[in-house]
Amino acid sequence: MYSDIMVPVSLPHIDQLDKALKVAADLARHYGARVHYVSVSASAPSEVAHTPNEFAEKVQRFAAEQGAAHNIEVQAHPLISHDPAADLDLVLEHAEEKLGVDLVVMASHLPGFSDHLFGSHGSHVASHSKLSVFIVR
Repeated sequence: MYSDIMVPVSLPHIDQLDKALKVAADLARHYGARVHYVSVSASAPSEVAHTPNEFAEKVQRFAAEQGAAHNIEVQAHPLISHDPAADLDLVLEHAEEKLGVDLVVMASHLPGFSDHLFGSHGSHVASHSKLSVFIVR
């Protein structure tokens, strides 16, 4: 049913993604699907990496670790944005199209007051995507 699953990951918040990562891995094993880990960063130095190349290496390493740990086929997609905080939703939309995925699995938090006013990244992806989106809380 699914052959390519996109999983947006934020490397500084990996500890909050465990449940979504497990769900994506379970779905990938069940359907024999490939998991595409997409991570977005700025080209400027950040808490994750000093350069885009270092960021790409960390995303590649993360994907390889997930593939080995869950025995699934993976691909890493480190993406650079001028302003990830402002552009993240659009970058994820473009990644869906470019990668040709057929399912998005992403972590989200319980909605708070500000989410009712501004929305979360998960709600944006779910409401704007043409694909099935599995939001994991």
